[in-house]
Amino acid sequence: MKHSISILLKSPKFMIGAVTFVGMLLLVTIYPLINRSDPLEMIAMAFQPPGDGLLLGSDNFGRDIFLELMYGIQTSIRVGLIAGVFATVIGLIMGLVSGYIGGMLDNFLTAVTNIFIVIPSFIILILISVSIDSRSSLVTAIIIGITSWPWTARAVRAQTTSLRSRDHVHIAKISGHSTPRIIIQEILPYIASYVVMAFVLQTASGILSEASISMLGLGPYNTISLGILMNWALVFEAPVAGAWWAFIPAAMAIAVITFSLYLMNTGMDEIFNPKIRS
Repeated sequence: MKHSISILLKSPKFMIGAVTFVGMLLLVTIYPLINRSDPLEMIAMAFQPPGDGLLLGSDNFGRDIFLELMYGIQTSIRVGLIAGVFATVIGLIMGLVSGYIGGMLDNFLTAVTNIFIVIPSFIILILISVSIDSRSSLVTAIIIGITSWPWTARAVRAQTTSLRSRDHVHIAKISGHSTPRIIIQEILPYIASYVVMAFVLQTASGILSEASISMLGLGPYNTISLGILMNWALVFEAPVAGAWWAFIPAAMAIAVITFSLYLMNTGMDEIFNPKIRS
C-alpha cells in the first residue's frame, strides 16, 4: 500500500489533479468560515457586474455569486462523492458475485446489468427525479448512484472471472474457506486499484449528472449547487442580459473539478494498468 502511494506521488498527472481537487475543497471549506454571510441574502442590484465588493458580481436576485459559488461547489462535490460511493459499492458487489459464483446467478445479474446499460442512465435518472416530490441533495446523490453502477459491475465481473481460476483461489477453496472470505481476501485485493479508479470516475460522473439534471430543474430543492446556479442563469436569461458572471464561473468550476478527477484517474491508470505501464 505504501509502495503504491509513493509511486502515485511521482505521477505528474495524478499530482496535478489531486492538488487541484484538494485545493478546491480547501477553498470552499475555508471561505464560508471566513465570510459567514447568507449566500441567499440580496445585497445588490440584479446582475450587478463584478466590483464594488462583489468579486463575481450578483445574480438575478442581487445575491453574491462568489459566495453562492462556494456553497454550490460544496454541494456538487458532496453529491458526487455520495453518488460515487453508491455506484462503486453496487457495481463492486454485483461484479464480484456475478464473476465468482457464475452459473444461473451470473446470467441473471448480467441480464440486469445489460438492461441498465441498454437504457441510458440519464433517462432513468430523469424519470426517477420527476417521480419524487421531495428531493434533497442526499436523495439526488442516491438516485444518481443507483443509476450509474452498470459499467463498474461489468468491468469488475470480467476481472473476477479471470481471477477465480488462479491457483491461490483454488487453494483457498480446498482449504474450506467460505465464498465471502475468498472474495474478500483472495480476489478483492487484486482489483483494489481498479475500485479506487472506478470511484474517482463515478464521483466525476456524479458531479456532471447533478449539474445536468439541476439545469433541467430536476435537482435538489432548498440548496445551492453548480447545476442550480446554471439553471437560475438560464431561467432568468443571464446570457441574454450579457451577465456572463452569472453562469461562466459555475461552468468553469464544473470543468475544473471534473478535469482534476479525470486527471487523477489517468495518472492512476498509467501506474496500475500493466498494458499502459508496459
